Amino acid sequence: MNIALTQTVNAYQGMPVSIAELPQLNGALGAIRDANIDHHRALIEQAKLLDVRALCMGELFAGPYFALGQDPMWLGMAEDAETGPTVTAMRDVAAQNQMLLVAPIYELDKDSGKRFNTAVIIESDGSILGKYRKTHIPVGTNDAGSFYETFYYERSDGKLGPSTKNISKNPYFPVFDTSVGRVGVAICYDRHFPGVMKALADEGAQLIFSPAVTFGQKSRRMWELEFEVDAARHNVIIAGSNRLGSEAPWNQDYFGASYVAGPNGRMPSVPAPEGLIVSQVDLEILATPDPSGWNLARDLRSDIY
Repeated sequence: MNIALTQTVNAYQGMPVSIAELPQLNGALGAIRDANIDHHRALIEQAKLLDVRALCMGELFAGPYFALGQDPMWLGMAEDAETGPTVTAMRDVAAQNQMLLVAPIYELDKDSGKRFNTAVIIESDGSILGKYRKTHIPVGTNDAGSFYETFYYERSDGKLGPSTKNISKNPYFPVFDTSVGRVGVAICYDRHFPGVMKALADEGAQLIFSPAVTFGQKSRRMWELEFEVDAARHNVIIAGSNRLGSEAPWNQDYFGASYVAGPNGRMPSVPAPEGLIVSQVDLEILATPDPSGWNLARDLRSDIY
């Protein structure tokens, strides 16, 4: 089957040219969201023409990557993960295109008032299967810029709500039984922690989507390695999406390089329009003997570590 990742940047055309002018956007947050929803709706419709059955949008896809600074204005972008405007629109898009969607949003929990970096999993009939909250939140500076994610949202609390399709017993790492297979999510910074992909694989994930916003030299180097290593190590397919380009007024360059890796290397790509990465995946490969002769699950020394 074909799966897809989006590889794009903020589609709103009214962004200011300088950071000093950002406060002027305070009344335009809804317009920013709408522009990005429309942009991704068009990408999903193009993916449908390529027989894509599952698509993952980028981390915080409904707006720019605002965590390059600390501005409380962006707190207003957070929304409910079930009834908010982004998920409501994407449910319609999923049903219209009969496509499983992974929609990474900025979540405002209506019960606790806390904010999270969250991916909502929407089935091809438009129903919500559940959500995943980013478990590791970065703050720091690299050779290309600074990031302040802890200013905007918290680490996952494992309180993801009920789901009849979640087969995982780990409250932090849900795995959903979907129309395309057993799907898990790891958002951006999560990918660097060795227990994350293992936890998802241990709970039955076959296909793991990893939406990200990443930049910098070390991130670029590791991006090419981590998914391939983890896919081989844990016998899963991992699809990593990164932004490509830059966004005013921060003008931070994102290197893109989105791809899909399986246990034996990268999956075949399909020619696709700008903004989309499409790959052919075959989940049956996960049930075949490892060509290396390894059996890591059998030979793991769980008695010593």
